[in-house]
Amino acid sequence: MSLLFTPYDLAGRTVRNRLWVAPMCQYSAVAGVPNDWHHVHLAQFASGGAGIVIAEATAVLPEGRISPEDTGLWNDAQQAAWAPIVASIRARGALPGVQLAHAGRKASTWSPFSGGHGSVPADAGGWTTLAPSAIAFEGFAAPVALDRAGIDAIVDAFAAAAGRAVAAGFEVLEIHAAHGYLLHQFLSPLSNLRGDEYGGSLENRARLLLRVVEAVHAAAPDAALLVRFSASDWADGGWDAAQTATVAGWAAERGAGFFDISSGGLVAHQRITTGPGYQVALAAEVRRRSGRPVSAVGEITSGPQAEAILASGAADVILAGREWLRDPHFALRAATELGEPAAAAWPPQYVRARPRA
Repeated sequence: MSLLFTPYDLAGRTVRNRLWVAPMCQYSAVAGVPNDWHHVHLAQFASGGAGIVIAEATAVLPEGRISPEDTGLWNDAQQAAWAPIVASIRARGALPGVQLAHAGRKASTWSPFSGGHGSVPADAGGWTTLAPSAIAFEGFAAPVALDRAGIDAIVDAFAAAAGRAVAAGFEVLEIHAAHGYLLHQFLSPLSNLRGDEYGGSLENRARLLLRVVEAVHAAAPDAALLVRFSASDWADGGWDAAQTATVAGWAAERGAGFFDISSGGLVAHQRITTGPGYQVALAAEVRRRSGRPVSAVGEITSGPQAEAILASGAADVILAGREWLRDPHFALRAATELGEPAAAAWPPQYVRARPRA
């Protein structure tokens, strides 16, 4: 059997393959509550053979939403709305996951299809944003620098959201420390200019993330715990793969067991050259330096391409985003492309369409 369709052990759970769905914001919630759109959107990937389906960046506090239309897990109504969605993912053979997030200075922004740009003003439902330092993301409203009480409240909010996630049935929790959101803002010297124990040295800049990892692990000790990193800011003097690998090792000592490697998002002046598998080398470097399991993501669009990445030793697992939107049955197709259609988890209702090997 191909590597892509070899089961993977994640924190004692057997995942049916190594082709997973990355979290993708839908900007379609009301008051943080997911709805029928989210239900159909996520369940279809499980029907399409995904090993794990990770729900979008889900805010741990109202002010942590990227946009007013983001999902949340800061109250019981949101937890209750997630429960049937989670059950549908599991019933179709995939493990259900959720990405716990706080957007920091990149919160309170217009959704991509709202017609607006930049920060949402207060009179349109926006709010004052928070960050490690009072430095705005280019083109956005200036944030307020968090004090220690605010930092403590965020750690507590991640723990509370983790508890609600598990109560809703999620088995996989991913802490979002990538794409320029709050935890990434603390990690990077480009956005963190603090002079206290949360700024300066790598140990200090990683302190909030490590506290969050510890708190989430304590609140949900039986969940599989992942961290998503941006392994490069793609800007001079910024965060890089070497720092990512070091902090991944520290996070592993505190309960995280797997690392999802992406890149970018911290500053508007980043310079990225994209292309097929353009972030795979970052995943490979973090894996080599840290000795920890990682996933690769970024313009991975076919079974043979995904298989080649795994065979090279660059990553342990493949995550994809846009390709699942283009084809919600990506895993079924990938198995066929690899010449072993029966390796994928075809739903009984669809087996009549399975090609012959």
